Amino acid sequence: MSWLSNSPGVVLTAYHPSGKDQAVGDSPAKGGEEATSSRRHGHYNMNQESTAPRVAERPPFDRSSSQDSLDELSMEDYWTELENIKKSSESRQQDQEVVVVKEPDEGELEEEWLKEAGLSNLFGESVDDPQESMVFLSTLTRTQAAAVQKRIETVSQTLRKKNKQHHIPDVRDIFAQQKESKEKTPDGTELQSVRTNENKYEGKDDQSSSLIVANKDLVVLVAEDTPAPETDINLEVSFAEQAVNEEENSKDKTWKNKGCDASLPSFRLPKDKTGTTKIGDLASQDMKKVCRLALIELTALYDVLGIELKQQKAVKIKTKDSGLFGVPLTTLLEQDQRKVPGTRIPLIFQKLISRIEEGGLETEGLLRIPGAAMRIKNLCQELEAKFYEGTFNWENVKQHDAASLLKLFIRELPQPLLSVEYLKAFQAVQNLSSKKQQLQALNLLIILLPDVNRDTLKALLEFLQRVIDNKGENKMTVLNVAMVMAPNLFMCQLGLKTNEQQELAKAAGTANIMLLLIKYQKLLWTIPKFIVNQVRKQNTENQRKERKAMKKLLKKMAYDREKHEKPDKSTNDADVPQGVIRVQAPHLSKVSMAIQLTEELKASDVLARFLSQESTGVAQTLKKGEVSLYEIGGNIGERCLDDNTYMKDLYQLNPNAEWVIKSKPL
Repeated sequence: MSWLSNSPGVVLTAYHPSGKDQAVGDSPAKGGEEATSSRRHGHYNMNQESTAPRVAERPPFDRSSSQDSLDELSMEDYWTELENIKKSSESRQQDQEVVVVKEPDEGELEEEWLKEAGLSNLFGESVDDPQESMVFLSTLTRTQAAAVQKRIETVSQTLRKKNKQHHIPDVRDIFAQQKESKEKTPDGTELQSVRTNENKYEGKDDQSSSLIVANKDLVVLVAEDTPAPETDINLEVSFAEQAVNEEENSKDKTWKNKGCDASLPSFRLPKDKTGTTKIGDLASQDMKKVCRLALIELTALYDVLGIELKQQKAVKIKTKDSGLFGVPLTTLLEQDQRKVPGTRIPLIFQKLISRIEEGGLETEGLLRIPGAAMRIKNLCQELEAKFYEGTFNWENVKQHDAASLLKLFIRELPQPLLSVEYLKAFQAVQNLSSKKQQLQALNLLIILLPDVNRDTLKALLEFLQRVIDNKGENKMTVLNVAMVMAPNLFMCQLGLKTNEQQELAKAAGTANIMLLLIKYQKLLWTIPKFIVNQVRKQNTENQRKERKAMKKLLKKMAYDREKHEKPDKSTNDADVPQGVIRVQAPHLSKVSMAIQLTEELKASDVLARFLSQESTGVAQTLKKGEVSLYEIGGNIGERCLDDNTYMKDLYQLNPNAEWVIKSKPL
């Protein structure tokens, strides 16, 4: 046996919701094998009252005339997948340590929320500068400020009850100042004018009904090929602010979520002349600010819509510190990066996808047809022993076996791929009234995922889309794939005691979320412009305060102020004429390039000009797509520009930036 087996365990922090003290993995068994198998899949069950998937008691359903009908699809694929999961788990029985879940103290979750939002220093327990939090708070929208204020008031009341002497500034003063300044957005435009023009982003079918509707016998799905109007999704205005406006505009209207008479809207990204920002385009320091803002915005959106959003209470779970299956993603990636530096997705995950694709994505029933349970068990054991040694024979792995192993890998993660912290929030998406709001919430949740979870999820969704692209041959439409994959990503719901109608509704809801993740994955990996603008404003305010502090220091030290303020000015102002930018490529060329700004000049044009003129050195071997133009400094840390960025518009937004061409990170 290799070094991967029989390794000592490590303690991992996970999360559970508030509730009475309960033991995870110690529920009363209902028939030997079933109880034991559930322990394997019950790692992150949120409320474990029973221990196994209730696949034997699934709700009755009618079968449509065609198994692969796009107009109607029963839940058979979903329940069949649960049966396959049960069979697989029975062949991989493993004991699980009992972990006691303790009820959190009042206000503890809100205190944790403020910590993740970067506002813990408001309570005098952080070494961070409170002034930085004040700058952060000053950039918030009205609804974001309300969400923060609500959590601060809850924690304040809790601390007073506990007689804790923390200094809690009255942040309501900051919020009041925002209202007095005509409620301006981070880019300087007044909210009222933005709201007036906001309707141009709304499509007729935006208040569309649910894609999947729970019926006692059947789940009705909208036909995939039904034409749907293309609708721009507004990324310039806070999602929560949009929800407030829609609520105000629909006070006199009655709307009911019926779910079977509307097509799925074809949302598209609006054209933005300053460029679309994708996850991964920003430097880590700015991305940290984006995540904090995304958490506050998600909370504000759920508050406006009346949806409860609570992060889960931490508990300790014993996990493996090496191996392949049942290993935390972070641990797995650490051991993989020792073998392949820079890899961002677990090697076993990549290899399983590669093996499936080697067999051809045209195979009928791909992902739906399982491999034999005992063969999967034996393959798991062999992979654990031989994968890292490079002696595993992949020729022994059939295509359906690889698909089953891929799903097993996802299910056996000690923490869910969608993260324990936000799994409940993902599930709550199905309770939002419109498809637009569901996508907005999913967009923010994707941003909040840990890097390794987000990267692995992206690889999975891209693979699933490639499977769907071959639906004509493999008979796996987006609806089929959503039904099959949903129970693998939302296993936490299977242990709940529910009646048949509730169980079917949850199954339909998770399948609907899975479908949205697949269909709109390109949109979901976009950072909303209003959040990027808030980051720009924070950076500008912090720089202003730093310059002010520096001036005081220089004056105190009796230095010549003019001499020391010159470096703060953009080198572009001194070296380059008005309307011209200087583009550098320090790692590729010793020569910089002056480029005249025009209304039509795009980032792709700048790259093309550089590659065509540089005929020597490293640049000669580069191709389009291997390098990107970056916006560095000014009011942003670093941002990779998409090809369709209009340079003059971006220059006007950030005139003090430097423009650098460099290779894209792997």
